[in-house]
Amino acid sequence: MVELNKFYIGESVKWMRDNLPDQFVDLTITSPPYDNLRNYKGFEFDYETMLKELYRVTKDGGVVVWVVADSVVKNSETLTSFKQAIYAKEDVGFNVHDTMFYQKNSYPFPMSNRYYQQVEYMFVFSKGKPKTVNLLRCDAQGRKRKSTTRNPDGTTSETKYETGHKTRVRDNIWLCDTGYMRTTKDKIAYKHPAQFPEQLAKDHILSWSNECDIVFDPMCGAGTTCKMAWLNNRNFIGVDISEEYINNICIPRLQEYGW
Repeated sequence: MVELNKFYIGESVKWMRDNLPDQFVDLTITSPPYDNLRNYKGFEFDYETMLKELYRVTKDGGVVVWVVADSVVKNSETLTSFKQAIYAKEDVGFNVHDTMFYQKNSYPFPMSNRYYQQVEYMFVFSKGKPKTVNLLRCDAQGRKRKSTTRNPDGTTSETKYETGHKTRVRDNIWLCDTGYMRTTKDKIAYKHPAQFPEQLAKDHILSWSNECDIVFDPMCGAGTTCKMAWLNNRNFIGVDISEEYINNICIPRLQEYGW
């Protein structure tokens, strides 16, 4: 049986096949390579076999958070992110529980004929109905929220919700601090060519898991998912094909937090 709260070096799909039993993981948070936007030392990525294995190892009611974006090739966005989401639903069997967006407050200059690209996709895949849903809340700003709902026959009806509360459920667009020393304060993490914000990982961990659950990242990179799982009383498993990332970033990074 695999040990929890450890990092492992290996090709993710093979490692899962060799080490993880069926229905073992409560929550996966991972960010696969984005087309050719980064060169991960020549390692290749097969999202189809990855998604199939993640479905197998995910518990019934478990969730996979898949953080992706698209590159532009021959003046067209690739839509690789949507191809992956459709494959996860139509061919693998995941539900697409939510299509969320991670909005960056720091981003590179765009091409001269495009608007600034502020968002990346966060597909929330679930194996059946999610068993854990802890929706995060924000300030309601003193509003009594109500709206009208359009019925199938074209008529409308008034719906009241979140009435009289000081907080409300957050939107599915999450604004995150990004950039040097904002994505994380851990300088060692910037040895990796790409990280997602710690707050993003933390908020998904709080949303889709409970304390002592198993949180998995099969492409753990700089170890962000694992760090935030550890700090929020979850068990973690981190796997990466790069020995350099595991030994020179992930392990010393978490050792700074009492791991």
